[in-house]
Amino acid sequence: MQQFKLKKHSVISSILASCLVAMYSQGACAEHQDLPTITITADKLPDEGKLLERTSDTANLLNDEPGVSLYRAGGVSSLPAIHGLADDRVRVKVDGMDLISSCANHMNPPLSYVDPSNVDNIKVYAGVTPVSVGGDSIGGTIIAETKKPEFAKSGEASIFKGEIGTFYRSNNNARGGNISATYATESFNAGYTGAITKADNYKAGGNFKNSLVTGRIGHTLPLDEVGSTAYETTNQMLVLALKRGIHIVEAKLGYQNIPEQGYPNQRMDMLDNERKLVNLRYLGDFDWGGLEARVYHEKVDHYMDFGADKRYWYGSASGGNTGVGGSGNGGPCAPVGTAACATGMPMYTEGKTSGASVKGDVKLSQQELLRIGGELQQYRLDDWWEASGAMMRPGTFLNVNNGKRDRAALFGEWEKTIDSHWTTLAGVRYEHVKTDAGSVAGYDSTNAMGSNQLRDSTAFNARNHNKTDHNWDMTALARYTKNAGMDMAFGLARKVRSPNLYERYTWSTWQMAALMNNTVGDGNGYFGDINLKPEKAHTLSATFDWHAADRDWEFKATPYFTYVTDYIDAVQWNTATNTARTTLLRDQFTVLRYANQSARIFGMDVSGQMPLAQTGAGAFRLKGLLNYTNGKNRDTGDDLYNIMPLNAKLTLTHNYDQWNNAVELLVVKEKDKLSDARNEMRTPGYSLVNLRSSYSWKQARVDFGIENLFDREYALPLGGAYVGQGTTMTTATVPTGSVPLWGTAMPGMGRSINVGLTLKY
Repeated sequence: MQQFKLKKHSVISSILASCLVAMYSQGACAEHQDLPTITITADKLPDEGKLLERTSDTANLLNDEPGVSLYRAGGVSSLPAIHGLADDRVRVKVDGMDLISSCANHMNPPLSYVDPSNVDNIKVYAGVTPVSVGGDSIGGTIIAETKKPEFAKSGEASIFKGEIGTFYRSNNNARGGNISATYATESFNAGYTGAITKADNYKAGGNFKNSLVTGRIGHTLPLDEVGSTAYETTNQMLVLALKRGIHIVEAKLGYQNIPEQGYPNQRMDMLDNERKLVNLRYLGDFDWGGLEARVYHEKVDHYMDFGADKRYWYGSASGGNTGVGGSGNGGPCAPVGTAACATGMPMYTEGKTSGASVKGDVKLSQQELLRIGGELQQYRLDDWWEASGAMMRPGTFLNVNNGKRDRAALFGEWEKTIDSHWTTLAGVRYEHVKTDAGSVAGYDSTNAMGSNQLRDSTAFNARNHNKTDHNWDMTALARYTKNAGMDMAFGLARKVRSPNLYERYTWSTWQMAALMNNTVGDGNGYFGDINLKPEKAHTLSATFDWHAADRDWEFKATPYFTYVTDYIDAVQWNTATNTARTTLLRDQFTVLRYANQSARIFGMDVSGQMPLAQTGAGAFRLKGLLNYTNGKNRDTGDDLYNIMPLNAKLTLTHNYDQWNNAVELLVVKEKDKLSDARNEMRTPGYSLVNLRSSYSWKQARVDFGIENLFDREYALPLGGAYVGQGTTMTTATVPTGSVPLWGTAMPGMGRSINVGLTLKY
């Protein structure tokens, strides 16, 4: 297949023209009746799932989903993991768009671009994923959707409605609000949503460190304050839609600005992130089935540097500072502002994503449904770091220069209801993924400061950067309904993911540069390998579902097993010899190179709910969740990084009239299966108690809650390393005059009293 070029304007014009012709040429069509789907999904209901008084991070809406855990990062930018596979290994679609994180630290993942107040529903496809929603991923799929356009019914007056909400959280002084408004007639809809959030650093449940210093004169942090956790965000979206008969054309225009988002497990912070989006969709329902077409374009401008809690001036000074990446600390540059000092380390990223998709559900018979579709995506990435002071100079460091990642996909999926007991699904998906990048350069055209910038850039530029992958996904699913109280589902899948641009095209072994290429928050430095192969995962899964006929009680168990060939793990690197280390460095940060190896993951998700009592004081119910995941590198015998330990959640709910109350107990086992290559840190087990209550009127709702009721001190198992303050640009174990870097795991949040108010009109 030849390299394709997505011409946005011509694609948009042709699709919209076709849609408009269809709108005005088709009459009413027979109602499309979907077959019962056999996909195993978890749906988050709008009224129960937004949790606005608790979180501004949309990924947190997935906290109660079996098999899902979160890599904690910035305040609104957690990375979801499904069965131990996270970030780009999980396909995340927001309003039908495949969005890509444009940052060497993945500070702007797809879910960070939608505020929880604007989420209508989230679906999780864990384990065996149908090819119609899969592709370029091996862990599963998360589909988030904002509110769909609403139209007045025939003969009704126009609609004008909206919502206003606000919240406050005591621990980090988080406050914010959201507003939405919709005007609609029978054929026209216009809507607006906006949200703003601001928060300070949060406090842990106790003193987790032994130093107050931040590396900035006159600025200290209390021993229980988690540095670099403050954030501020603004999200806005305008929606316009037209309807004629069974045809809808919709346009969504989105804008986000994040002027600050601290990262306690990264060396730098997000100090500006601006995102602009256009998303156009056509939806039609014909007598033969349904048709959906979409085109979208996103542009992201991203900037990183040291935030308020991290040392800003680096360079020559009394006290033995050895410069960026050195093991010393010393005092601030003397005199401050001289040419010998680095005035921060400005780092810029620009990402552009354009995409188009067409998919159709073709009703072959009352028992058979064919899903077919195609997708195109074009991604462009530039990641560059401007010169600073006398250290990072005289030129611009090109981390990824003119990066390109283009995808073209076709899929077909056949679903059939055999009888009242059996439903089957089988699908095949092909993806053509082409990546490339231009020549690179370091700050300096020498190997100054032992950085090997010239050595590494010369070697990288001499190689062919063009790579083409031909990826095949295959899925087979079957559901057996034994009776009204028991269902069973079985699935087998082969899924493939091509490396992202940072995994293939980051090139510098220099400690400082490598530290800036880290998507997992473990404090280490990473660089890529052009010859990385796509990951290929083979997954076997089953779900056993016992329940009452009306689902008043239910119990589900899902065991799964995944074997991954060419799994992209990492090996410790000796930057002096430019070879892999034969003996691992222990208990310290280090530099690693991405490498293909093999891995296996197995585990089980268990969930259930049941009524306890129905009395004059209300209805009492109990629901629970248990997740277990075990991951191993088959080549080295090492444990896989950031695997959530055994954890369970038990919730007692109470409903009386307009009152809804809950007591939640979360229990997490000690994390003792660790990645030795990454020097992953052990975290102790812990338990937390949370309280929640809400009262609803017809047009209003008040929410109240207490998170971490007993103010327990604990470490986040998937939070990575704490590097939220001080001299962050070093791999030293204990730099003089700063907080210890390696050895401090990311602490969780202490007690927080949260309140929220929502008004509808």
